[in-house]
Amino acid sequence: MARFEHIIVQSANGVKNVTLNRPDKRNALTPALIEELTRALHEAEECECRVLILTGAGSAFCAGLDVEHLESITAGTTEEHRRDSERLSHVLRTLYDFPKPVIAAVNGPAIAGGMSLATIPDFTLATPEAKFGFNEVRVGFVPAIAASFLLRQVGEKRTRELLLTGKLLKAEEAYAMGLVTEIVPAEEMMKSACALAQALLQNSPQAMGAVKALLSRHSSRRLDEELEDAIEANAQQRASEDFSEGVHAFLQRRRANWPSLKVKVGA
Repeated sequence: MARFEHIIVQSANGVKNVTLNRPDKRNALTPALIEELTRALHEAEECECRVLILTGAGSAFCAGLDVEHLESITAGTTEEHRRDSERLSHVLRTLYDFPKPVIAAVNGPAIAGGMSLATIPDFTLATPEAKFGFNEVRVGFVPAIAASFLLRQVGEKRTRELLLTGKLLKAEEAYAMGLVTEIVPAEEMMKSACALAQALLQNSPQAMGAVKALLSRHSSRRLDEELEDAIEANAQQRASEDFSEGVHAFLQRRRANWPSLKVKVGA
């Protein structure tokens, strides 16, 4: 069994629990956490478990990209931006194509990349206090990779609304959009997730795998193209002046002064 620093992996009775384990950072994403989660998912594909539960330690599910990593991104090269985007794309695609049922037990805020991790799984259970949102435009970024998956879940109009406004959704709103399967009291979250897992264990694993493979094949070819475009869009946006200004404004807790609004001399 592989050892992990940023996640906890536990298995019992055909169910594997994967817990994002950076509670002091609200389980914010770093390259190391993303790599560990990807590795854990690949290992779970090959193990004897038949259902996977994904959750977060502490009061948050996943607060999106870690602030410290966010700051370092602005000084990265185009190739570094691309590798970073490929890393996120790979873990989300692995989750989307995962051959066994996946339950997200969303115990708190699921923001930006965290919202993708929370809503891509087959089932999303959320506490009433959970919040969801893609707020990247507020820091001059483009949630390009998330867009490909979100389009399939809520359609183009809702996707435009969520990505252009950066608004946060309450659990009830996310449920109404179909992004949340069930709203569960916080104290019953893991009990409910485990009960659902046990119900799924009664089904044919071969048939459930066939259902998931069929649905993945329906989207596969177009999704491949979309994600390649998204990776390129991410890399380009991370090199933009608006992104640099947005990150610095966020860290300094001030309003951004977007360079793209400035009128060029002689224009």
